[in-house]
Amino acid sequence: MLRVESADLSPFVAAIFQSAGSSEQEAAIVADHLVEANLAGHDSHGVIRAPKYVGWVRDGGLIPNQHATPFLESGPLIGVDGGFGYGQVIGREAMDLAIARANLHGFSLTAIRNSGHLGRIGAWPEQLAAAGLVSISFVNTTGFGILVAPFGATERRLSANPIAAGAPGPDGPIILDISTAAMAEGKIQVARNKGARLPAGHVLDGSGAPTEDPDAFYGPPAGAILPFGGHKGSGLSIFCEMLAGCLTGGGASNPNNPSAHRLVNNMLTLAFKPGLFQASGAFDADLAGLIDWIRSARPVEPGGDVLLPGELERRTRAERLAAGVPIDAVTAEQMADAARALGVEIPSWLR
Repeated sequence: MLRVESADLSPFVAAIFQSAGSSEQEAAIVADHLVEANLAGHDSHGVIRAPKYVGWVRDGGLIPNQHATPFLESGPLIGVDGGFGYGQVIGREAMDLAIARANLHGFSLTAIRNSGHLGRIGAWPEQLAAAGLVSISFVNTTGFGILVAPFGATERRLSANPIAAGAPGPDGPIILDISTAAMAEGKIQVARNKGARLPAGHVLDGSGAPTEDPDAFYGPPAGAILPFGGHKGSGLSIFCEMLAGCLTGGGASNPNNPSAHRLVNNMLTLAFKPGLFQASGAFDADLAGLIDWIRSARPVEPGGDVLLPGELERRTRAERLAAGVPIDAVTAEQMADAARALGVEIPSWLR
């Protein structure tokens, strides 16, 4: 297992994207987003994605140098089309528009459709929380990312469909970033690369039987990921399809959709100013009281902590900034292969 300084990892990944056709600015934005996902401990959405993105660019499914193009601007409402570009750019630009609308109207409702993979969805409530906003986002794909069996089924019908929420907190942003699936497909890929087993009760093989083997998920025949919490996760996932897919016009998960041959994300984001219904100071005081009350609970382990959403990621980030980002051997080889194919110099730590 390699440990790579994030300051060394980002420019190497950016060089790969730039050689694949991105502008210098876009390449840096995408690379930094992926490395930040690794720093937060979300390796499934980190640099492991770089070779896959490059393959999508090569195949025409992902288009470099696109921007968030508004198709609706009305009061607090903003709708943008991503033109099948890098979601790390589309999401960032769309959140900038959401911030501007929320500052003007007290809240904003932002629809993103036809975006490439939006990456770690927690990055978007983080961006909004840094601007002082409370938010919630719902995400789906249009058909390429169908991975999850609905409650009571053994076949794939839904996407992983993340939900993310955020708020500015007294000790840093409070960020919820979850998939409505029992686990992200990227985590199955990470386990496969590491030669690790999967947690029990998360995945089915191609026959519909529970499995802990990552290879059995990929098949053939392909298996399915279960929704988290049974009917609860399944129900939330279906509403992600409605809100992010049907409502935005981007389309719900369906192999017959026009864009089902490429990975397309849609996202619906609600953002609020804390002072929308009362003075912002009252929100801050009430939130601080809630946090104190939660943290006063007796921990499971003596001397342990009761953590808020996002705190584990902050701790992981501090550890990995100090010790380096862990990169497994298979991911390292895939990154080296991608760089070699694009004529990018392979750094000494990857040789």
